[in-house]
Amino acid sequence: MVKNSFFRFGERPWKLPAGVFVMVFTLLSGVQYFVERPLLIMERFVEGGGWIEVVLVSFYGAFLAYKMNDPDRAPRWRSISWTLFTVVFFGQLLLGMLGLDRFLMTGDLHLPVPAMILAGPLYRWEVSFMTLLFLSTVILTGPAWCSHLCYFGAIDHHLAGKGRKKRRYAGKRTWRYTFLFGFIAAALVMRIGGVETRMATFAGMGTGIAGLIVVFFLSPRQNRMVHCTRYCPVGTLVMHLKKINPFRIYISRDCTTCLACVPHCRYDALNARAIRRGKPEESCTYCGDCLAACHRGSIRYSFLRLSPRHARSLYLLLTISFHAVFMALGRI
Repeated sequence: MVKNSFFRFGERPWKLPAGVFVMVFTLLSGVQYFVERPLLIMERFVEGGGWIEVVLVSFYGAFLAYKMNDPDRAPRWRSISWTLFTVVFFGQLLLGMLGLDRFLMTGDLHLPVPAMILAGPLYRWEVSFMTLLFLSTVILTGPAWCSHLCYFGAIDHHLAGKGRKKRRYAGKRTWRYTFLFGFIAAALVMRIGGVETRMATFAGMGTGIAGLIVVFFLSPRQNRMVHCTRYCPVGTLVMHLKKINPFRIYISRDCTTCLACVPHCRYDALNARAIRRGKPEESCTYCGDCLAACHRGSIRYSFLRLSPRHARSLYLLLTISFHAVFMALGRI
């Protein structure tokens, strides 16, 4: 792997891990102190255990920040942390299904299907906790949900890298908007038509099964994250909602158009046209995997008037902190 010197800085490597530790500790301490019903798992088993969990998760976030501060190591550790988040999420779901309701957020079981973050509130006509987590992520970090937090996305990420087919830019696909508006229309029709909860649940399960079929069969075959960029209505929504956030990734003019970064993007956001234009396609999730492939450091983060280095550090601070907090709170 080519060393990327543009984002590498040796002075004060503790600053980002320390910032993540403080942010995670502050957020989870607020949850532990002010929320009446224990939301932290350890508090539900041992009185005062929530504070132990707060410290442990804060150290986990700091460790992850130390590893991801290096652009060359960031793709590997993003994959590891994202996978761990998914294992914890579905592990707690499995324990809840086995009757251990203390592993569930509210004690009630809900469908772990990303599309339900959008369709569920439309059908119930009320905002869910997961919807609030999703919206807060988009407002503060743009599309980080689709590259660090989505429990289906991690599976899609791994399977998209299993294919041997040479990845070519697929171009714009208007049918992703068909899926988006189809999910919205279906939820509203069921709401207005008074469809009972059981039938709506079966419809949601069908949505999840269809998504898994896309993940396990289409993503490896096309060697790209088809579920996240073509099928998932939440992913399509994020492509546009992320524009309310000032974080951006751009390609500077000193780029030589060597296209070494293209194979590193599983979101189908990099191609010759996008590179010449100076910015990735709208499916870009700011994951940063492409930075390690650019020996000139031409792919950069931006945030208002901050330098690219500081913009990336701020993005990592927010994204890793959210990841660690959601690791403790993101349950069914």
